[in-house]
Amino acid sequence: MSEETKPLVGVIMGSHSDWSVMENCAKQLKDLGVPYEAKVISAHRTPELLHQWVTVSTGNGMEVIIAAAGGAAHLA
Repeated sequence: MSEETKPLVGVIMGSHSDWSVMENCAKQLKDLGVPYEAKVISAHRTPELLHQWVTVSTGNGMEVIIAAAGGAAHLA
């Protein structure tokens, strides 16, 4: 994704270990030509950082956020 292309989709996960599942999501978005941004931000450990990322990202035009947290009882 180029610097000029703003991501339309955010792929957010609670830890790096979730990438093994979310990698397929990112690959599908890439194959479809959908600009995306993938981040690891724990809603449990750093809720303020997550809130800031969501606020800035949606303010910059992000339309969809796909969240995953392996083994957690809740999602971001």
